[in-house]
Order: sequence, then C-alpha cells, then structure tokens
Amino acid sequence: MIKIGIIGYGYWGPNLVRNFTETPGLTVAGVADLDQKRLEIVQKRYPGVKTTTRFQDLVEDISIDAIAVATPVSTHFELGMAVLKAGKHLWLEKPMTETSAQAHKLAEEAEKRKRVLIVDHTFIYTGAVRKIAEIIKQEDLGSIYYYDSTRVNLGLFQRDVSVISDLAVHDFSILDYLLGEQPVAVSAAGTNHFPGTPENLAYVSLFYDSGMIAHSNVSWLAPVKVRQILIGGSKKMITYDDLEPSEKIKVYDKGISFTDDPRQIYAMRVGYRTGDMWAPWLDSTEALRVEGEHFVDCIEHDKTAETDGALGLRVVQLIEAATRSMSESGRAVKINGMHMCQGRIVA
Repeated sequence: MIKIGIIGYGYWGPNLVRNFTETPGLTVAGVADLDQKRLEIVQKRYPGVKTTTRFQDLVEDISIDAIAVATPVSTHFELGMAVLKAGKHLWLEKPMTETSAQAHKLAEEAEKRKRVLIVDHTFIYTGAVRKIAEIIKQEDLGSIYYYDSTRVNLGLFQRDVSVISDLAVHDFSILDYLLGEQPVAVSAAGTNHFPGTPENLAYVSLFYDSGMIAHSNVSWLAPVKVRQILIGGSKKMITYDDLEPSEKIKVYDKGISFTDDPRQIYAMRVGYRTGDMWAPWLDSTEALRVEGEHFVDCIEHDKTAETDGALGLRVVQLIEAATRSMSESGRAVKINGMHMCQGRIVA
C-alpha cells in the first residue's frame, strides 16, 4: 500500500481524502491544515488518519510515500519542492505554480529524483474528455477548425488567482490533451469589477499553426452556471455539456463544403451537410478516482503521469501569456514553449 499525506483540507482537500481512501493501493496516512476546526472534521470522518497543523510533520514522516498539495497556488512551489526533496512522490493541484520558472524547477526536480509528479488537471481524467480524444484520434471529426468554450457562474471569487487561472486553465489542459499541438500565440481581454481582486471575467483566444483557433469565455459574474464546449471539424462536430446528467457528449454529422468547379459557376458554391446525431457511451467513473488509480500505477510501474510536470508547465505558460495580453489590452502574445528532451525540460 502506498501511504499518502494531504496538505490542505479546504475546498478541494476533502475530495482528495475521500477518493484516496477509496482508491485501491492507496491509504491516507495524514492530513495537514492550519485550521484546527478542519482537522477536527477529518478526525470525525476518518478516525485512523493522523492530523497536524504542521506540513513538515508529513514531509518528514519516512513512512509516507507520497503527498498531495491542495493549498493556494502561491504555496505550491515551496511545498512541492519540500515534498520532492524529501524523496516523496508529488500530487499537485492546478495550476501547478505561480510562474513558469517555478514549474520548470519542480518538473526538473521530479525528473532528477525519479519521483512521480502529477498535476491535478481533473478534466483530462473524465470519461467525456477521454471519449472526445478517442473520436479525434480516429479522425472522425476530420481537420479541427475551432474549439469554443463557455465556463461561467456566480462566484467562487478568489483573491489569489484570476478567473483565467481558475476556469480557463481547464480549457488549456483539455486542449493540450486533445490536440497534440501547442498554440503559438494567445490574446486575452479581461476586467476586474472589484478593486483589489484579480480579473473576474475574461475572453481568451489561442492561435495554432494549423489554423485551428480556440476561444474560452470565463466569468464569475454570470447568473447561471454554464459548462459547454463546441468543437468543429471538417467532417463532424461535437458538443460537450458537463452539466448534462446523461448525454454529455453529442456528435453531429454536420458541416459545409466548397466547390470551385467552373461547371457550377452559376450554382451555389457552398454546400451544407446534415446527418445523424449520436451520443456515445461514457465511462461514469469519477475523474478523481481514475486519476488516483493512475497515480498509483505510475508509482508502482515507474511511469510518467498523463498530466505530468511538462503539461503543467505548458498550462502555466499559457496563463502567463494570457495575463500579459490582458495587461496590454488584448495584444497577441507569442508562446515560447518548453518541452522534454532526454529527460530534461528545455526551451
């Protein structure tokens, strides 16, 4: 059994503890949080789990094999580095770090110490996103033209990160997983309606060499909660509604075709195709459960996580570029990517 500790029992920590408790191969050994009242909740729900207000107690415990960090992003680098230097595997909440330089150092440290580093981009482990990836891989959609996402709701306002780091980050990771292609530039417009807090509404566009364009509309100021994605291809199109209880994904055999045939010069040059719609079966296993089992598999068999430090780094780079673009009134910012080369991350 792999013993894991959790640092942070606030918004996301309880979900981690619950899932890790039920994940085969994992046992929750301890929870650390600065709030004693939260630790009392842990003690009531999980009497056998050690609790402490000092994260060092978990890091220094030689019986603990891995640690999950579910704290504000401003603490991720310090805590993550302490975990890795203690020789433990690291589960890190998204976004990975505040800066790409920090993400780069964490990924290198994990590689140097041969420890598994997994960044909790949960959507990649959902049945819906995995099914979309399967459909794209089979080339059922043809060439991908666009990706259009809407993630809006009322709250949850955060004081340490903008709405891009909170919501658009999901689209950044999903796009990375689905396309196998990195954007070359990003443009973003956002605003802050409450002085002293980060941007609470933003529109982000990503541009790709292939001609594909992605757009993400994110907001904490909407009267309703919407989680929808449209993906358009040359052959078929997909809608993904994460709030839909059953048919989250629908594939439409719809599209258009153009002709330059001189024999049809007097005819309409645009043809519209309308076919069937189908909703594929999706694995309903909770994403955190899938991710937890994947984490165990990576540790036991020395594998690289699907959402490893390299992916986490690329997402942080996009956050930085989008934030810079917002500060420059939406000017397109080029992406200077980093990638893995012979076990190292290089520019």
